[in-house]
Amino acid sequence: MSLKKAYFLVALILLVDQISKIYIKTHFYIGDYIKVFDLDWFRIHFIENEGMAWGAVIPGEYGKLALTLFRLIVVPGIAWWLWDAIKKEQSNYLITAIALILAGAIGNIIDSVFYGVIFNESNGQIATMFSDEPYGTWFHGKVVDMLYFPFWEGKLPEWLPFWGGNDFSFFNAIFNIADMAISTGVGILIVFNKRAFAK
Repeated sequence: MSLKKAYFLVALILLVDQISKIYIKTHFYIGDYIKVFDLDWFRIHFIENEGMAWGAVIPGEYGKLALTLFRLIVVPGIAWWLWDAIKKEQSNYLITAIALILAGAIGNIIDSVFYGVIFNESNGQIATMFSDEPYGTWFHGKVVDMLYFPFWEGKLPEWLPFWGGNDFSFFNAIFNIADMAISTGVGILIVFNKRAFAK
Protein backbone atom coordinates (compact mmCIF):
# COMPACT_ATOMS: atom_id res chain seq x y z
CA MET A 1 0.00 0.00 0.00
CA SER A 2 1.29 3.45 -0.88
CA LEU A 3 1.65 6.30 1.61
CA LYS A 4 -1.05 8.19 -0.28
CA LYS A 5 -3.56 5.33 0.12
CA ALA A 6 -2.67 4.93 3.79
CA TYR A 7 -3.21 8.65 4.42
CA PHE A 8 -6.51 8.46 2.55
CA LEU A 9 -7.65 5.60 4.80
CA VAL A 10 -6.65 7.58 7.92
CA ALA A 11 -8.43 10.72 6.65
CA LEU A 12 -11.59 8.78 5.72
CA ILE A 13 -11.86 7.16 9.16
CA LEU A 14 -11.23 10.51 10.87
CA LEU A 15 -13.92 12.18 8.77
CA VAL A 16 -16.55 9.52 9.54
CA ASP A 17 -15.54 9.48 13.21
CA GLN A 18 -15.79 13.25 13.69
CA ILE A 19 -18.99 13.68 11.66
CA SER A 20 -20.69 10.95 13.72
CA LYS A 21 -19.49 12.44 17.03
CA ILE A 22 -20.47 16.01 16.16
CA TYR A 23 -23.90 14.85 14.94
CA ILE A 24 -24.55 12.88 18.13
CA LYS A 25 -23.26 15.69 20.36
CA THR A 26 -25.50 18.28 18.67
CA HIS A 27 -28.66 16.14 18.37
CA PHE A 28 -28.80 13.96 21.52
CA TYR A 29 -29.00 14.51 25.26
CA ILE A 30 -26.57 12.46 27.37
CA GLY A 31 -28.15 9.03 27.81
CA ASP A 32 -30.50 9.37 24.82
CA TYR A 33 -30.67 6.37 22.51
CA ILE A 34 -32.48 5.13 19.44
CA LYS A 35 -32.86 1.60 18.11
CA VAL A 36 -31.38 1.20 14.63
CA PHE A 37 -33.84 -0.52 12.27
CA ASP A 38 -35.98 -1.10 15.39
CA LEU A 39 -33.51 -3.78 16.56
CA ASP A 40 -33.04 -4.31 20.30
CA TRP A 41 -29.38 -5.26 19.81
CA PHE A 42 -28.23 -2.27 17.70
CA ARG A 43 -28.56 1.14 19.29
CA ILE A 44 -27.15 4.61 18.99
CA HIS A 45 -26.69 5.54 22.65
CA PHE A 46 -24.95 8.80 23.55
CA ILE A 47 -22.49 8.75 26.43
CA GLU A 48 -19.23 10.57 27.16
CA ASN A 49 -16.14 9.35 28.96
CA GLU A 50 -12.76 10.63 30.07
CA GLY A 51 -11.09 8.86 27.18
CA MET A 52 -9.79 5.47 28.33
CA ALA A 53 -11.12 2.09 27.26
CA TRP A 54 -14.28 0.96 29.06
CA GLY A 55 -14.70 4.40 30.60
CA ALA A 56 -11.72 3.95 32.96
CA VAL A 57 -10.12 7.10 34.34
CA ILE A 58 -6.71 8.03 35.70
CA PRO A 59 -7.36 9.27 39.25
CA GLY A 60 -6.25 12.66 40.46
CA GLU A 61 -6.58 16.25 39.37
CA TYR A 62 -4.20 15.87 36.43
CA GLY A 63 -5.21 12.35 35.32
CA LYS A 64 -7.07 13.49 32.20
CA LEU A 65 -4.29 15.87 31.22
CA ALA A 66 -1.68 13.12 31.65
CA LEU A 67 -3.71 10.77 29.43
CA THR A 68 -4.09 13.39 26.69
CA LEU A 69 -0.39 14.32 26.78
CA PHE A 70 0.58 10.64 26.66
CA ARG A 71 -1.54 10.19 23.53
CA LEU A 72 0.02 13.25 21.92
CA ILE A 73 3.46 11.72 22.50
CA VAL A 74 2.48 8.24 21.23
CA VAL A 75 0.69 9.31 18.01
CA PRO A 76 3.83 10.65 16.26
CA GLY A 77 5.45 7.28 17.03
CA ILE A 78 2.57 5.44 15.36
CA ALA A 79 2.77 7.84 12.40
CA TRP A 80 6.49 7.13 12.06
CA TRP A 81 5.80 3.37 12.26
CA LEU A 82 3.31 3.72 9.40
CA TRP A 83 5.80 5.71 7.28
CA ASP A 84 8.59 3.23 8.05
CA ALA A 85 6.42 0.18 7.20
CA ILE A 86 5.51 1.70 3.84
CA LYS A 87 9.11 2.72 3.11
CA LYS A 88 10.27 -0.84 3.83
CA GLU A 89 7.41 -2.25 1.72
CA GLN A 90 5.98 -4.26 4.59
CA SER A 91 2.78 -6.29 4.11
CA ASN A 92 -0.54 -4.59 3.45
CA TYR A 93 -1.90 -6.31 6.58
CA LEU A 94 0.62 -4.44 8.74
CA ILE A 95 0.20 -1.11 6.93
CA THR A 96 -3.61 -1.29 7.11
CA ALA A 97 -3.49 -2.19 10.81
CA ILE A 98 -1.16 0.71 11.64
CA ALA A 99 -3.28 3.14 9.61
CA LEU A 100 -6.43 2.05 11.48
CA ILE A 101 -4.73 2.40 14.87
CA LEU A 102 -3.35 5.83 13.92
CA ALA A 103 -6.74 7.08 12.70
CA GLY A 104 -8.48 5.87 15.86
CA ALA A 105 -5.88 7.43 18.14
CA ILE A 106 -6.10 10.79 16.37
CA GLY A 107 -9.91 10.65 16.41
CA ASN A 108 -10.07 10.33 20.19
CA ILE A 109 -7.29 12.90 20.68
CA ILE A 110 -9.40 15.46 18.80
CA ASP A 111 -12.18 14.95 21.36
CA SER A 112 -9.79 15.18 24.31
CA VAL A 113 -7.95 18.28 23.11
CA PHE A 114 -10.72 20.36 21.51
CA TYR A 115 -14.23 19.28 22.58
CA GLY A 116 -13.97 20.87 26.04
CA VAL A 117 -13.59 24.34 24.49
CA ILE A 118 -15.83 23.84 21.44
CA PHE A 119 -19.02 22.45 23.01
CA ASN A 120 -21.15 23.35 26.00
CA GLU A 121 -22.52 20.77 28.44
CA SER A 122 -24.70 17.88 27.21
CA ASN A 123 -26.37 17.16 30.55
CA GLY A 124 -29.97 18.35 30.44
CA GLN A 125 -29.56 20.00 27.04
CA ILE A 126 -28.41 19.39 23.51
CA ALA A 127 -24.90 20.80 23.11
CA THR A 128 -24.03 23.51 20.63
CA MET A 129 -20.75 24.03 18.81
CA PHE A 130 -18.58 27.08 19.48
CA SER A 131 -20.51 27.87 22.64
CA ASP A 132 -19.82 30.95 24.76
CA GLU A 133 -19.97 28.63 27.78
CA PRO A 134 -17.77 25.61 26.98
CA TYR A 135 -17.96 22.71 29.41
CA GLY A 136 -14.20 22.29 29.85
CA THR A 137 -10.75 23.53 28.94
CA TRP A 138 -8.05 22.63 26.43
CA PHE A 139 -6.88 18.99 26.82
CA HIS A 140 -9.84 18.17 29.11
CA GLY A 141 -12.54 17.26 26.58
CA LYS A 142 -14.69 14.15 26.96
CA VAL A 143 -14.72 11.44 24.28
CA VAL A 144 -18.11 10.92 22.59
CA ASP A 145 -19.30 7.31 22.32
CA MET A 146 -22.47 6.08 20.64
CA LEU A 147 -22.31 2.56 19.15
CA TYR A 148 -24.01 0.00 21.40
CA PHE A 149 -24.68 -3.66 20.62
CA PRO A 150 -26.42 -5.30 23.60
CA PHE A 151 -26.87 -8.70 21.92
CA TRP A 152 -28.43 -10.24 25.02
CA GLU A 153 -29.90 -8.73 28.18
CA GLY A 154 -31.51 -10.60 31.04
CA LYS A 155 -30.98 -12.41 34.33
CA LEU A 156 -28.31 -15.06 34.64
CA PRO A 157 -29.46 -18.50 35.86
CA GLU A 158 -29.55 -18.89 39.64
CA TRP A 159 -27.33 -22.00 39.53
CA LEU A 160 -24.39 -20.02 38.12
CA PRO A 161 -21.65 -19.44 40.75
CA PHE A 162 -20.97 -15.81 41.83
CA TRP A 163 -23.17 -14.12 39.16
CA GLY A 164 -26.30 -16.27 39.36
CA GLY A 165 -29.54 -14.24 39.44
CA ASN A 166 -27.81 -10.97 38.50
CA ASP A 167 -28.79 -8.79 35.57
CA PHE A 168 -26.40 -9.23 32.68
CA SER A 169 -25.85 -7.63 29.29
CA PHE A 170 -23.68 -8.95 26.48
CA PHE A 171 -22.09 -6.91 24.83
CA ASN A 172 -22.40 -3.82 27.07
CA ALA A 173 -19.51 -1.61 25.87
CA ILE A 174 -20.45 1.66 24.14
CA PHE A 175 -17.81 2.87 21.72
CA ASN A 176 -17.18 5.08 18.67
CA ILE A 177 -15.71 4.78 15.16
CA ALA A 178 -12.21 5.64 16.43
CA ASP A 179 -12.39 2.85 19.03
CA MET A 180 -13.61 0.47 16.34
CA ALA A 181 -10.66 1.41 14.08
CA ILE A 182 -8.15 0.80 16.88
CA SER A 183 -9.74 -2.54 17.82
CA THR A 184 -9.83 -3.66 14.18
CA GLY A 185 -6.17 -2.67 13.69
CA VAL A 186 -5.09 -4.58 16.80
CA GLY A 187 -7.28 -7.51 15.72
CA ILE A 188 -5.53 -7.65 12.33
CA LEU A 189 -2.13 -7.72 14.07
CA ILE A 190 -3.26 -10.59 16.32
CA VAL A 191 -5.26 -12.73 13.86
CA PHE A 192 -3.00 -12.18 10.84
CA ASN A 193 0.23 -11.92 12.81
CA LYS A 194 2.35 -14.09 10.50
CA ARG A 195 1.15 -12.28 7.39
CA ALA A 196 1.43 -8.83 8.96
CA PHE A 197 5.04 -9.42 10.02
CA ALA A 198 5.99 -11.62 7.09
CA LYS A 199 9.18 -9.67 6.40
